[in-house]
Amino acid sequence: MEVFKVLEAAADPEKAKSMSAYLKDQFAFLGIQKPEREALTKDFLKQKKKEPVDWDFIENCYARPEREFHYLAVGYILQMKDKFEPEDLESIESLITRNSWWDTVDMFNIPIGFMFLKYPQIAETLKGWMTSGNMWLRRSSIIFQLHLKEKTDTALLAEAIEKNLGSKEFFINKAIGWALREYSKTGPEWVRAFLNTHELAPLSVKEASKYI
Repeated sequence: MEVFKVLEAAADPEKAKSMSAYLKDQFAFLGIQKPEREALTKDFLKQKKKEPVDWDFIENCYARPEREFHYLAVGYILQMKDKFEPEDLESIESLITRNSWWDTVDMFNIPIGFMFLKYPQIAETLKGWMTSGNMWLRRSSIIFQLHLKEKTDTALLAEAIEKNLGSKEFFINKAIGWALREYSKTGPEWVRAFLNTHELAPLSVKEASKYI
């Protein structure tokens, strides 16, 4: 695919080393930083947005080892969020469990939250994520409402948090605090009441209390 060749041609091995180190050497990089990557792929994504969702393209991106291709897939998904159907959640779930780290996983909260408002029936699937053996799915079940503000389903948020209380996992406790912190901008009283009635990890409390 032409866009793959464009990215490969812009590779910078020296930058790739430091970019990989930033993510604890878990992924290979071409060495293309975000501003340049977005400039190189802007026209491609603009054209691609006019077409139906192309899961083959997404899978081809995720099959490549370099992180820039994963970012390309995530950027594509973000711009296509209004075209996803409920059945697409299964494919998104699969992506969350592959090439997993916060820099890609956390971006999925935007399309998932958008889908939830449009198709509330996906809540049943999201409830399953709350107790998944995959930590990144559990994290996603906690943070997918980050941007929903007054449209946040607080019962679902509470359930996601309560099913993950007592976790020793940094990314789970951080997610709990992050979700509560964001919602505190809209519903501070609800967050205060939740903190007063639940025993959260110190990290979660610190994050959740930032604005209240």
